Amino acid sequence: MKLLALETANEQCSVSIVDETQTLYFQLDTRAKAQTQTILPMIEQGFQQNQISNQELTAIAFSRGPGSFSGVRINAAVTQALAWAHDIPVIPVSTLQALAQSAYQHAQLTELTAVLDARMNEVYMASFKLDQNNIMQLVDEEQLLDYQQAAAYRKYTLIGSGATLVDGEATKFQQLTANANDIATIARQHALKQQWLSAEQALPVYLRDNAWKKIPEQGKS
Repeated sequence: MKLLALETANEQCSVSIVDETQTLYFQLDTRAKAQTQTILPMIEQGFQQNQISNQELTAIAFSRGPGSFSGVRINAAVTQALAWAHDIPVIPVSTLQALAQSAYQHAQLTELTAVLDARMNEVYMASFKLDQNNIMQLVDEEQLLDYQQAAAYRKYTLIGSGATLVDGEATKFQQLTANANDIATIARQHALKQQWLSAEQALPVYLRDNAWKKIPEQGKS
């Protein structure tokens, strides 16, 4: 098994290639909004270092959102293009779930509420618990909420960029972020069970119905 994982939903870019048991390649570019310039060269570098091609991939996993509108769109578009061109199945992974997986990996949290700043005085939010395979699993629904609604929806320890927006004292895990390795960790379990989708289903999830509108049309100055 060879799994390519992509993450551009958090205004950075990372690429990972894994097999059944280990990470074969990982590259992270933390520059904001550089995804369009870096993602394809990073994928190519991973292929060259491991002497593999698109045709050898079992599946392509990607962060499907919610998150940065442009970042989520780039992730889905690159995944769909590669999958279409080479007849490769896809595995969409929630950005919030990937954030939860990162919190388990780096802070050993086994139950948490993941919160991402959605701008416009709102957050993306969902809660997760660790399962028997050490994968963080959703225990409620992903929601787009204002700060007051989010405070009421909270279940566990808050993590992520929206944590202090919901609770001003929730600073401990505010800086946690997800990357392609977290996407790959989650997707590996699906790939081993052949739980994947066809290329046309590599679709972004925004949660905000008017995400396609220009910022002034959303009422943001």
